[in-house]
Order: sequence, then structure tokens, then C-alpha cells
Amino acid sequence: MSINAIKDDEHISSVSKKTTMIRLFRYLLAYKVTIVFVILIMLVTVAISIINPLLIERAVDIHIAEKDIEGLLILIGFAVGINIVFILLIKLRMFLMAKMSNDVLLRIRQELYTHIQGLSFDFFDSRPTGKILARIIGDVNSLRDVLSDSVTTLIPDFVTISAVVIIMLLKNWRLALASLVSLPLMLSGLWFIETRSHQRWRIHRKKSSNLNAFIHEDLSGMRVIQSFTAEKEAEEDFEQLVKEHRDSFIHAILINDAFFSVVDMSWGIGIIVMYLVAIKIMGIGVDNVGTLLSFGIYIGMFWRPIMNLSNFYNKLITNISGAERIFDILDTKPEITDAPGVREMPVIKGEVVFDRVSFSYDKDTQVLNDVSFVVKPGETIALVGPTGAGKTTIVNLISRFYDVQQGNVYIDGHNVKEVSIESLRKQMGIMTQDNFLFSGTVKDNIRYGKLDATDEEIIAAAKAVNAHDFIMKLEKGYDTELRERGAGLSIGQRQLLAFARTMVSMPKILILDEATSSIDTHTEILVQKGIEALLRGRTSFVIAHRLSTINKADRIFVIDDGKILEEGSHKELLDKNGLYYNLYMAQFKNI
Repeated sequence: MSINAIKDDEHISSVSKKTTMIRLFRYLLAYKVTIVFVILIMLVTVAISIINPLLIERAVDIHIAEKDIEGLLILIGFAVGINIVFILLIKLRMFLMAKMSNDVLLRIRQELYTHIQGLSFDFFDSRPTGKILARIIGDVNSLRDVLSDSVTTLIPDFVTISAVVIIMLLKNWRLALASLVSLPLMLSGLWFIETRSHQRWRIHRKKSSNLNAFIHEDLSGMRVIQSFTAEKEAEEDFEQLVKEHRDSFIHAILINDAFFSVVDMSWGIGIIVMYLVAIKIMGIGVDNVGTLLSFGIYIGMFWRPIMNLSNFYNKLITNISGAERIFDILDTKPEITDAPGVREMPVIKGEVVFDRVSFSYDKDTQVLNDVSFVVKPGETIALVGPTGAGKTTIVNLISRFYDVQQGNVYIDGHNVKEVSIESLRKQMGIMTQDNFLFSGTVKDNIRYGKLDATDEEIIAAAKAVNAHDFIMKLEKGYDTELRERGAGLSIGQRQLLAFARTMVSMPKILILDEATSSIDTHTEILVQKGIEALLRGRTSFVIAHRLSTINKADRIFVIDDGKILEEGSHKELLDKNGLYYNLYMAQFKNI
């Protein structure tokens, strides 16, 4: 594996934090009723918290000063009652916000996953799977606290700060101003920290993505690593990525933690100045202890929300890069999309026409150059030629995994760009040499080719490709649970299941891209009969390096340098004594 490729950080479009935050918080609009109810709860809890210092002031300056025990007990009972209500409302608020934030995360993750499924092959070609996983899982999870606190922190704390400032000014404007003298210091400090914090957390997210991509690739390729005894090299690469991940976190957290130090320092300065003004300038004494106590509590009630807001802002700066990465994918447009007013592809017979088709994956390399051919319904076409000649590109254009740059591709006279992608691909069966099997039962893996297939159809498809006998020898037959990627099955068995999966879909056009490349000779004899049954009556394109598997094809296209250089049946091409003859003889001269 190439650690440099993994460390090649993804480019993220530059979008202002304000735009990202507005877009993120729009997801909360679907929960207006819940938010309104939570706000009402918070207004009640804020009111109770503001009343508490006034109760303390009354208890000290009136009931205790006048030795009014009965009035003091009534006041204590009232305080206990409203604070029990306060605790219950806080618990209810936490439950509602936790449910809402998790529902939003579920929606974002589902939206992201659905969008990724619709992206074109070039998106997956340019990104390791691990980096995509990092966005779906890690980046989405990072938004949980931000979404929850956006309501439970912003609204009540702003209300609390406003109410406390008003009460303090009404009670004693000089003490109020003294308490707030350090506010400009805090705001300038937080601005200085924020300007340096966001970029560092953005870098840390990228390093997390790199590490996730490496681990995913390393575990997927563990057999290769162990086969070549490359564990030490892999460990060194892992250690390097872990160190970069750690260092980026330390680099970010060092400045991030300064948020709280700035707030604490400003809080302390405000208290000192307030007491200095109260005692030295205003001469407040023992007769006004309650007032001084209530002011001390109100200062705490002012700075504690400031601390909460700073903490929320801190989380926002820390995690907004996760939202940026999520929206970056959501804003990625698939290269292959349905055109406006697209129509459904009717049931096809299978005629395929390439009309002067040219294609390249990049501007420098032409893969197909002015290719034209007509395939009749039911024909089997074999595509042969050296690696990189354009064989797989041809079948990818038929399936519209890529779009031609010049020329057109027609199926039954319909331009593939003018019909919906879903209605086009539903009538195709595509098998590659990477016959991926999912975790689940044998039956479920075959049914993946046709989600509404009956058990009888599944068994018939397995019998058609000679997979039934080995399936019945498994522990639970068709109900046997397969591990990831079909671990525990031989390569040949995995390919037979993939053939059955394709067979059950009954495609009108069949594409076999090196589908038998890894099958042993014995298994090939078994599956070849199934392939013949699969090919019969449907248009088929077969890509194969093993020429023994295509000698019964109706026509063979010999492709090289982006063009069809020879065309004909197996016998006709051998008689020409040309490129196909040379390929055939080179493969079989030692047999």
C-alpha cells in the first residue's frame, strides 16, 4: 500500500463557517414543536435560577435579620419546591434534546449515504474507502453535541445573561458595571483564539481520515501483508500516521484549552473589581450582606453562561470542520445523472450500437477512439486484447457507468443518455472478477440480484450455474450464514454464487468482465455449462484473457490502441492469422 496516497489529504471546498453553521442548523427546523416545548421548559428553569439569589437575599436581610423563623421556613419550603421542579424540567429537557439530536444525526447520515450511493465511479476511484467511512461515521458523530447544545445552551444562556444584567443594573448600576469591566478583555481573547483554532481542528480531521483509511486498507489486505512478511513496514506506516494524528490533536487542543482560561481570568477580575468597588468606594457593610451575596451569585450566573457559551463555541470550532466535510460530499455532483425529462427504458430485446464513440478518463489518454459496431439481439460478443486496451471501458459505457465524450451509445434505438439510469441497469446483469459477497445467508446473497425472487427462483438459478450441489453440502444449505466477502468459501464457490445472483435477475444484456479468471479447471467445466445457459437468448459481452472460454462466441472483437482491430468468429480470426491468432498461439503453444 502507498502511505503517501493515503496521506494525500482530500481537498475541501472553502466555505465560510457562517454558511456551514446556518446549513447545519436548518436540520433543526423539522423539529419546531419539540424546540418550542424545550424553549418553554428552559424559560421556566431560567426564571427559577434567577429567583434563587433573590430568595437568598430575602432570607438573609429580612427573615434572618428579623429572626422570623416561620417566614424563613416558608421561604425554604418554597425554594425546595421550585428547585425540585427545576431538576425535573432539566431532566425532561435533556431527554428531548438527546432524542432530537440523534434523530438529526440519523437523517444526516442517511442523506449522506444515499447521496454517496448515487455518485459516479470517478468519486470512488479518487478516494480510499476508509476516508469515505470517516465522513459517514466519525464526522457525523462529531455533530451530536453541537446540535443538542445549539438549543439547550444558546437560548437559555442568552436569556439568563440578559435577565441577570437587567436585574444587576436595576439593583445597583455601579456594582453591575464593575462586575462587567472585564468583558471586553474576554471578547478580544476569544476572538484571538478562534482565528487560530479552526484551521488546526480542520487539519486534525484530515489526519483522522488518513488514519481511518490506512486501517481499513491494512485490514482488507492483511493476507497480502502477511504473505510478503510486510508486517514491520505496515507497523512503521501505522506508527507514523498515529503520531501525525496525535500531534495534530495536541497542536489543536493547546490553543483550544485557552478558551476556558480566558473566561476564568475574566470572571475572577470581574469579582475582584466588584468587591473592590462595593467595599472601598461604596462602603457596603454588614447591613447589606444579603445584597453583596446576591450580587456575588448574580456574577456567577452571568459568567457561568458565558463559560457555557464559550464551551459551545469551542465545540462548534472543534467540530464545524466535520460539517464542512459532510457538506463537501453532499455538494459533490454525480457525473452520471438522469437528464431533465428523461423517459423509462422499455423492455429491451438487446440490440447495442456504438456510433463513433470516443472516450478518455483524462485529457491526456484516449481510451476509445472513434469506435463503431452493431450487436444484434441475442449475440454473444467476446472482447479480447491487452490490458488497458479499452475492453472494460466499452461495457462500462453500455451500462452508463461513464458517459461518452464523443459519439453515442444506443440500446434498441434508445440513446442511453435519454433513458433513466435505473430502468437501463435493471435490465442488465454485470459480473466482474471481484465477486463481492455480503455478510448474510447464501439465499440472501443470491436474492440480491432480484430482491423479490422466490426461494424456487433462487434454487433454479443456483442449479442453472451448477452451484446447487456445493450449496447443499454447506452446514445449513441455502440458509448458511456467510462471513464478510464470503470468507470460508473457495474462490470458485464465491464465483458460482455470483453467477447464481446474476442468473436470478434474468438480464436482457449480460456483461461478464473476467468473471471466470480465478476459477480452477474443474470448476470452469462445471460453470461453463451454466454460462452457456445464461448466455442463451440474451445479448452478452464477455471479457476474458483465457481464450478457451470464448471460442463459442458469435463474434470476437480484438481491441488495442482504443480501436477494434479485428472482428469475427473464433475460426474466422484464426484463419486470418492476425492479432487474434498470435494471442491464441501465445496462450496455447505450451499445451
